[in-house]
Amino acid sequence: MQNFEYYNRTKIIFGKGTEKQAGDETAKYAKRVLLHHSGGHAAKSGILDSVKDSLKKAGVSWVELDGVKPNPRLSKVYEGIEIVKKEKLEFILAVGGGSVIDSAKAIAIGALYDGDVWDFYDHKKTATLALPVATVLTIPAAGSESSVSSVITNEKGPWKQSVDEECIRPVFSILNPEFTYSLPPYQTACGVADMLAHIMERYFTKEPHVELTDELCEGAMRTIIRNARKVFSGGEKDYDARAEIMWAGSIAHNNLLSTGRIGDWASHVIEHELSAVYDIAHGAGLSIVFPAWIKYNLKGDVMRFARFAKKVWGVDGSFYDPEQAALEGIFRLKNFFRSIGLPVSFADAKLGTDRINEMAKRAVKFGPVGNFKKLDAGDVEAIYRIAAE
Repeated sequence: MQNFEYYNRTKIIFGKGTEKQAGDETAKYAKRVLLHHSGGHAAKSGILDSVKDSLKKAGVSWVELDGVKPNPRLSKVYEGIEIVKKEKLEFILAVGGGSVIDSAKAIAIGALYDGDVWDFYDHKKTATLALPVATVLTIPAAGSESSVSSVITNEKGPWKQSVDEECIRPVFSILNPEFTYSLPPYQTACGVADMLAHIMERYFTKEPHVELTDELCEGAMRTIIRNARKVFSGGEKDYDARAEIMWAGSIAHNNLLSTGRIGDWASHVIEHELSAVYDIAHGAGLSIVFPAWIKYNLKGDVMRFARFAKKVWGVDGSFYDPEQAALEGIFRLKNFFRSIGLPVSFADAKLGTDRINEMAKRAVKFGPVGNFKKLDAGDVEAIYRIAAE
């Protein structure tokens, strides 16, 4: 097990009606804030109105910025930075899912920087200061509500890059599972794939003696899968199933499951090129990439993949050959994704294959990716080719 430091400052406020606390919690930090959202689900469902009512009661005023899109755009971040600086705002409240939260985090670091905020995402600068950010989560998926991560798409590339710094971790996050009842099934499915991928990135490690976090990872994945099946078999308003999924999404990416481990993270980099080039939903891209990544790396540690098949997918002892068991695990992973309406190949998502070589080169812009196995452009291209089969 690796040495580690674990710290998470995000105050989680979880459960029914908790959005009513948004105003009082925000008032602890500022009286004038940027209220950031997409203008979509949060607005149409009435969630945004509830948050505004809470802010009013607490004496908090706001300047509103909507229009965040999936794979959040740098142009919207620039717009937010300009507003924050002009209005001298000191706090950002994000109401939405991972795209809104990631956009808010980018605005938070850009507002305290005189240069181009893209410098942080292009790895030219390191972010150490940010305005405080808080969230009212409406879509469980990215885990951004309690993570140090933000991913932004620069339309000029298009490039999709990330920042991972403690200064952008939210100070509080409100999670009401009832908000997820009205989500379109596809958004729920993409969220499930995203949180499973966050766990798998950590789970597939070469680090020995990580028994506790192995068990935690496996238990979290089984919980997500079991409760997703409940939701997709008629339990759209099953509060308990929705609550398990929402909480698992936060646990998946708040770094608790990373302790003592060295995760991989190649699949996320590889997927970022798919969603940058084709604007596919991140979760749908991951459901295409991850099974292909496992197949490509199978012989790198076949026993770990066989354990994944057994512990997460219930592959039983009739598979005496570890490689056969591991392949069955991939088969069951893909079948699960299909069962909740997600693509598992380029063809399923109607993606072309003509830009595979280009995407592979872009994925390794900053050098080889991954830790389970260091992948160069040729390796990444091979994974895309498997995903295209």
